[in-house]
Amino acid sequence: MTHLGKTDAGRFCWLDLAATDAESAKSFYKKLFGWTVHEQAANGGSFTRLRSSDEDIGSIYQLRKALLDKGISSHWTPYVRVDNVEDAVRRAASLGGTILVDPFAVSGVARIALMLDAVDAVVGLWEPIESNIKANGHG
Repeated sequence: MTHLGKTDAGRFCWLDLAATDAESAKSFYKKLFGWTVHEQAANGGSFTRLRSSDEDIGSIYQLRKALLDKGISSHWTPYVRVDNVEDAVRRAASLGGTILVDPFAVSGVARIALMLDAVDAVVGLWEPIESNIKANGHG
């Protein structure tokens, strides 16, 4: 992945880190790679955009208490760019994938879904929202 921002459908375009301690993760990656962090409101909460050389490369968000209580550990989720997330979900299910999270909008950013592929690997599906492509070059 050389440029997560401007990708064609079928290519990896984004990485999310669901963190048990988002503040520690932000500090770690800032010190390790020099990534900068930028808070963004979304869906009544917020997430942190990670940037390298003024380019969005992914995000970090705090795992909710309910997931922490279930023993869910920190984990990265890669996203593949799709033209239509609903169509991609239908195709994935017809090919033996399992939809974990139905499509939903991340305010002003993208429509996303999460699935298990045919070998039980987690992957996200990412349909950019046009305004985000224009504002951040991400899509």
